[in-house]
Amino acid sequence: MSLHVIVVGAGISGLCTAVALQQAGHSVKILEKSAFAAEVGAALLITPNGERVLSRLGFDFKRARADDMTCFEVLDGVTLKPLHRAELRNAREEYGAPLYTVHRVDLHNELLRLTSALDLQLSSKVVAADADEGFVVLEDGTKHHADLIVGADGLRSVLRGVVLGDQETAKPTPSGMSAFRFMIPTADLQDDPYFQELQKVKGRGNSVLADTTAQTERHMVWYTCRGGQVQNFAGIHDSTHSDDADLKTLMLEQFGHYHPSLVHIIKVAPNVTDWPLSFHDPLPTWHRSKVVLVGDAAHPMLPFGAQGANQAIEDAGALGALFSRGVSVADAPSRLALFEKVRRLRASRVQSLSRVRLGKEKEVEDRVRQYADPPESGGFH
Repeated sequence: MSLHVIVVGAGISGLCTAVALQQAGHSVKILEKSAFAAEVGAALLITPNGERVLSRLGFDFKRARADDMTCFEVLDGVTLKPLHRAELRNAREEYGAPLYTVHRVDLHNELLRLTSALDLQLSSKVVAADADEGFVVLEDGTKHHADLIVGADGLRSVLRGVVLGDQETAKPTPSGMSAFRFMIPTADLQDDPYFQELQKVKGRGNSVLADTTAQTERHMVWYTCRGGQVQNFAGIHDSTHSDDADLKTLMLEQFGHYHPSLVHIIKVAPNVTDWPLSFHDPLPTWHRSKVVLVGDAAHPMLPFGAQGANQAIEDAGALGALFSRGVSVADAPSRLALFEKVRRLRASRVQSLSRVRLGKEKEVEDRVRQYADPPESGGFH
């Protein structure tokens, strides 16, 4: 007998989970607070752990115009000197799947294609829930009941407060850092001599442009998406500004000492945005009665490990596998306990590692070990 499932949130986490549970034979309804199911933001990385789940769900990377990565590299942002490079040409053989970069909008649209048969209700903001009775309450006061409620409602999750029993404890913590972001069509840069100079040193993949002039988390990230047709840039910084500040000017202030070619790229950027970065310490539990958390609702993390979306995709794959065909309502409590057992500690380790950038993992080693798998599990110790 199939379960009646409500997924709260139609972002990457919610849509992936909805697809996985529908394909497992369950009746799924998605409640999305916005008036349209659309993703915003820039591009992201899909690493092998995420790729393998998406491929099993029927995700078409070609349709999503994903770019395959053949390297991960760190360059000196000031001199462009190579500092580190990991070759990924044999990623499928070494890790079981390739690595991709993909625009969030294209990833989201491909997931929407896979969920086209689902009941997706827009302008349906969930403001409360009862985990024991199994219902959510919308902003208009209506109740929706389900056998299983999946909280995929993001960083500022309402369902996180329901699971923890305290909305105040559930609030995320500002990191003090933000991410400038902008994208430029490759065609607009093709004849640009500064861009041509940069292309001589950049590999095909994720390029971290480190600030070697100071002990700081400040750095830039650069990769392509949409079949190489778009150049995606981000700049991590710890400056503050007013709401009406000129963001391009601020980015130039933060990265003006970088290589002249990179400074030029910032200057010609059509539109710079700035996204505050927040996190939450690993949660002691991800579920309560009929409510379970996934994605940023369960494990909000900083972007340094490029694992936010990939861990959400892993959540979806695990729920789909554990709630396979034949799982009944009576089985749900034990399956949710098992879901938390196989996912919480792993995601908590990744979450802890996301607090530091590449090369500084030793700083959080003790924190990571707090979430080691039990010795009898055969996992990370």
